[in-house]
Amino acid sequence: MQQVHAHTHHTQVHEFPAGGGHGRLAFAFALTCVMLLVEAVGGWWSGSLALLADAAHMLVDAGALALAWGAAVYALKPADARRSFGYARMEVLAGFVNALVQVLLVVGIVYEAVRRLLALESIHIQSGVMLVVAVVGLIVNAVVLRSLHQHDHDHDQNLNTAGARLHVFGDLLGSVATVLAALLVRYLGWEWADPLLSLLVSLLILRGAYVLLRRSAHILLEGVPEGLAPAEIRTALAASDPDIAEVHHLHVWQLASGSRMATLHASLREHGDSQRALLAIQRAARERFAISHVTVQIESSECVDLESDCDEPGHSHAGTHPH
Repeated sequence: MQQVHAHTHHTQVHEFPAGGGHGRLAFAFALTCVMLLVEAVGGWWSGSLALLADAAHMLVDAGALALAWGAAVYALKPADARRSFGYARMEVLAGFVNALVQVLLVVGIVYEAVRRLLALESIHIQSGVMLVVAVVGLIVNAVVLRSLHQHDHDHDQNLNTAGARLHVFGDLLGSVATVLAALLVRYLGWEWADPLLSLLVSLLILRGAYVLLRRSAHILLEGVPEGLAPAEIRTALAASDPDIAEVHHLHVWQLASGSRMATLHASLREHGDSQRALLAIQRAARERFAISHVTVQIESSECVDLESDCDEPGHSHAGTHPH
């Protein structure tokens, strides 16, 4: 029996898209630090717990932006003998950590909002100072969020930048709530508006944090990339060349955002052209499913795998791989 192992690359060290946007993340970090100081001073001056809480929020976000910035820079490191796929997954790790931190932050906001609602008589706010600082914070957060949205191509897939944007978006919502609360306190005397709006904003932040946590955890667990169906991929690759009898042991996963990978076995018909079949599989995987890194084991007769049962037609694994 002839067995051919084929690979889409010719070297053992591979390069994948990683990092990016670190200049904008550095800019976002600097502006957030400046606004953090402004809100802390404004909160102390006005006696506004809302501003002090938002300053604490921005302190956490500054740390998150610093983490995202560091991850983006670190992910640009070239692949080496110990990290043959490079450091692209740093962005996913940073996104996962940022989502967890945001969930903890929401818990803190909810606790503080409930505490204030139960002790409204102790709240005394200089709404004028609160309003001015909140408006400045709203403008700064809008500028930072816009700069992060201008990330390089495929920015919606970059979980590191998505984590940073989530934190900044939380700040933006906090600034909107603080502005509205300042207006209600100043003109209507509704001191309860401050903790109530903070509570509503925290629910919006929690939804975004959950989405980011789910996406990053899915990649870390080497799940099938969103939008791909293993059965459809297997059928399409098997039909890419008439010499291919069957595709099995298909593994599809994602190294980082936008870096789809796959390994598979392809059984050929008698006297099939292995080189032509390999090229057809590579082309179909890249063009139809945006899978840029494919490892193919060509088999000229029965399935060969010492670790699993190959008797079942179309047997495949998706989301994990043996490498």
